Amino acid sequence: MSSTGRARTTNGPRRVLLLTGASRGIGHATVKRFSAAGWRVITVSRHPFPEQCPWEMGPEDHIQLDLTDPAATETAVEEITARLAPEDGRLDALVNNAAISPKGPGGARLGSLDMPLDDWLTVFRVNFFAPVLLARGLVGPLQKAKGSVVNVTSIAGGRVHPFAGVAYSTSKAALAGLTREMASDFAPLGIRVNAISPGEIDTSILSPGTEKIVQEQIPMRRLGRPEEVAQAIYFLCTEASSYVNGAELHINGGQHV
Repeated sequence: MSSTGRARTTNGPRRVLLLTGASRGIGHATVKRFSAAGWRVITVSRHPFPEQCPWEMGPEDHIQLDLTDPAATETAVEEITARLAPEDGRLDALVNNAAISPKGPGGARLGSLDMPLDDWLTVFRVNFFAPVLLARGLVGPLQKAKGSVVNVTSIAGGRVHPFAGVAYSTSKAALAGLTREMASDFAPLGIRVNAISPGEIDTSILSPGTEKIVQEQIPMRRLGRPEEVAQAIYFLCTEASSYVNGAELHINGGQHV
């Protein structure tokens, strides 16, 4: 870290992270982790910038975007590219964290027999197609930095989950497959692509009944903390993981075993 407290490559500019879904939970913890290391963080969320978030340049580097709109997402890529110009047009890391999971009446899980088609399309636009559009649209800035892409999948992408709806689960499974394809396509450009697959993490979106999962399915017998997930994301965006490509890192206390 330089004398100004900002993370820089050797004789290079400050490092830059673009993160979607930054307003709470894992996203919020990720911004704090990278900001603490001196990175410039550009956040993307469907919500306005949350004033309680203390990181540097927060409101100025926040983009309010509805990722269900592909045209708006492509327009946002142009704005992001313009914002990167002061940093030599480079993007060191893209973390695709934003995701949605519609619920039925009373918060019920929506399965394959009752998920409306419009909800299928909306979920896949955010959870699957937005990462494609952002990574492809920002390939130039990522290539300049020899950067890293991290897709946030889920334990629900590999097993039927009692709370995660069918569209969410299948979109996360698709995102895991996309990660492998992107790792192959982007690596010749010097860009690594990996995924993290969180399990039950202690955030505001936990469903009633999670404690039973903790006791019966998680060998470590506790929830994960958002900052533990953020540390894994940070690892995948730094030189510590320089030969890691196409991996899906399970962060679930052993729930997947």
